[in-house]
Amino acid sequence: MAGRQDGGRQRTSGAGEPAGWAQELLDHLRPAGRDLNRVVAWLAGIARAAVALQDDTGRLLAGTRVPLDDVLVADLTSGRIASAALEDRGRHLRLVRVERSRPAPAAVLAVAREEPFDRRVSDIVTHAAQVLELLLAGHESTAAGHRLRRATSDLRLAILQLLMVEDTVSARRVAAGLWPGLLDTDTACVYVVESSPAERDRLAEECLSATGERALVVRCPAVDGHVIVLAPRDTAGQELRTLVGRRPGVFVGGSARQGLARTAAAYGQAVSALAVARFRPEKAALYAERTRPERLMDPAALHDWTADVLSPLDRLSHHTRAELIATTRLGLEFTAVNAAKVLGVSRNTVRARMDRVESLLRTDFADLTVRAAVHLALNAQVGLAEPPPGAGAWAGAARLTDLLAGPALRTWAVDLLGRLDPDGRDLRRTLRTWIAAGGNAERAAQQLGMHAQTVREHVRSAEPVLERQLLAAGSDLYEVVLAHLAAGDLGQPLLHGTKPGHPDSPVHE
Repeated sequence: MAGRQDGGRQRTSGAGEPAGWAQELLDHLRPAGRDLNRVVAWLAGIARAAVALQDDTGRLLAGTRVPLDDVLVADLTSGRIASAALEDRGRHLRLVRVERSRPAPAAVLAVAREEPFDRRVSDIVTHAAQVLELLLAGHESTAAGHRLRRATSDLRLAILQLLMVEDTVSARRVAAGLWPGLLDTDTACVYVVESSPAERDRLAEECLSATGERALVVRCPAVDGHVIVLAPRDTAGQELRTLVGRRPGVFVGGSARQGLARTAAAYGQAVSALAVARFRPEKAALYAERTRPERLMDPAALHDWTADVLSPLDRLSHHTRAELIATTRLGLEFTAVNAAKVLGVSRNTVRARMDRVESLLRTDFADLTVRAAVHLALNAQVGLAEPPPGAGAWAGAARLTDLLAGPALRTWAVDLLGRLDPDGRDLRRTLRTWIAAGGNAERAAQQLGMHAQTVREHVRSAEPVLERQLLAAGSDLYEVVLAHLAAGDLGQPLLHGTKPGHPDSPVHE
């Protein structure tokens, strides 16, 4: 066996020999050909040999397995020798150390052939090892870049999840290390930008570029095609609208400006606005651009009713209350699975928290009118952070029927649902029955005497007319439910009375 200790490698072929193989080898460094397996396969073919590239543990990086002496491999990977040549059981072996980016130990290129190595083949092996070094360095640098981007992305998501549960102190502390000043604000807007899942990564990078990295840009963990942007600056909205305008099939919905502790509510608003954006030629919408039913209610009565509905949660600790409210708000907007992904918890945790809220409020979230009422209370809590004039006058006496009885709200409800009347399929009747059945198409179909798929088609047909998503539970659906309640088309929901006997429930009415 012969070994080289100086690491020196032959760099030129014999005089007068054709250099075609050198050009072929260089071609593997072109952007389209940078592949370890292709280089190793090329070397195996031109050297008429079995070729393996393995790391210090024996893990095969490319090629086919070649039996090697462990001690010899250790000498090569540790740097004691740079190369070795030997004959073993009728095989001629050539081993070359292939350096890798630190701290990774060196790899070993092993070439085994039946014929002895001549000068030409030895040169090819040496140069191939150099090309493999370059490719490994490039791959490892790329992998390190991917790991860094992934870690940064995970950190952005962690910050968003802290904001979702109103832990602004921890969110600011985490953000300060990498993005100083990003959350040095009390308020922000949330935008949800939608594309196809295949385009999402590229879209996220474009959102970062468009906002000058002065916004928190997060790949939504729940919806593959969504990018969430939390932007403290007012100019971010226009920057995102410009981005969406030049990209076909991309939409954006934005929230009203909210306190950082209300990020979960702002996110729900952005998702609701996104549903409107899908029906608009400019492909963009803001939550504040559409009339909301809570804005048509008496502010003082709404404040007092909200306080009464959510009062069973008041005796909980601040952290627990914030956690339950944030989870319920998202749980009413999305499935338990998607809410769990956004919050970074298990779906069982989401269900357990919502079950607890359901029990504390002594109500039944299977009823869409109940969900709409609780959703209204949670939204009003955000919108009426400061008590309006006259607050307290309705304490203990405000009822949902009183809130829905105002002439402005009733006019809004009649106008909204009236959009369905021209359709000869009686979409309004189907929609009302479907809501009363808890959004269950099969139960609604039994009552209507039609197929469940027909019910779904009717509900889907109502979406562009009402400019609201209905089949996906969320703000849009709850607004339509409130419209039915205000118009008198549905019975009032039962709150504080349908879940007695739970350990958390109050003993007295």
